[in-house]
Amino acid sequence: MTNSSPIEISIVIPFYNEEPNIDYLFERLLTVLDSLEISYEIVCVNDGSRDNTLNHLIKHHHQNPAIKVVNLSRNFGKEIALSAGLDHAYGAAVIPIDADLQDPPELIKNLIEKWREGYDVVYATRQSRQGESWVKRLTANAFYRVMSFATPIPMPRNTGDFRLLDRRVVDALKHVPERTRFMKGLFTWVGFKQTSVMFDRTPRYKGSTKWNYWKLWNFAVGGIVSFSVRPLKIWSYVGLILSFLAFLYALVLILQTVIHGVDIPGYASVMVTVLFLGGIQLISLGIIGEYLARVYEESKGRPLYLVREKYGFKEIDETTSRERTTCV
Repeated sequence: MTNSSPIEISIVIPFYNEEPNIDYLFERLLTVLDSLEISYEIVCVNDGSRDNTLNHLIKHHHQNPAIKVVNLSRNFGKEIALSAGLDHAYGAAVIPIDADLQDPPELIKNLIEKWREGYDVVYATRQSRQGESWVKRLTANAFYRVMSFATPIPMPRNTGDFRLLDRRVVDALKHVPERTRFMKGLFTWVGFKQTSVMFDRTPRYKGSTKWNYWKLWNFAVGGIVSFSVRPLKIWSYVGLILSFLAFLYALVLILQTVIHGVDIPGYASVMVTVLFLGGIQLISLGIIGEYLARVYEESKGRPLYLVREKYGFKEIDETTSRERTTCV
């Protein structure tokens, strides 16, 4: 690849404490890209790693100028790091991929073939999930089922961020201003002509996942709230049904009093009713609070991320990227 040639493919990789995987990742990735004989760049986003990830990325940048590094000022989270990578990618097509090698770089060839057939988005769908527990697979299936019910946008199941995005799709995503970002939903929301390729997902090469069940739960809640108002509507109907049941129960009590006289009320039944309705009210407030929190985050208007330093970008690109970063 020559530096003067236009970039055809941009690979975007978010990194957070992925030091053990970097060397093998680039070994496989560069082997695939060089065999395709296309012009490419690899945009690496260091999302506030606490190990030697940044130093390893800089070392690889010096060995290969096509490897570029964006070092964020702190850890902003994978969704924001991915957005930063899309902002700094200038290829005709962009391919986000994870650094843990669960997404095989060898599949890039298939993604590009579909892109050249005329598709704007080519996403990789997992037909098997090796190395994952049955609990993880069960919760993942439950998440996609809930998302398909809660959102009007048909989101492909068993599909992560690993996909090819045409330049038109990337430019459209750059115009999406929201701060609380659920990229899987945004990739689908923008539309365009989409298709999929199947692959078997292998276990992580080295290291441990950064996603525990609490983070995955919050991620799922964020995705649902970002793309659907159905939880608010559903809870309105729940409140209506409970009010109707309470009204029927009141009629039953009135009839009992008229027919059998005044009865001594039971303490247990009263406490159960009060606690149940109190729990319903707290859940309702929690759902409303999730939506209000999103409004609060958006109203502050802070930039998505801050860049501490960059390696491999031309001076003119440096100025443009910094201006874009502070305005996002």
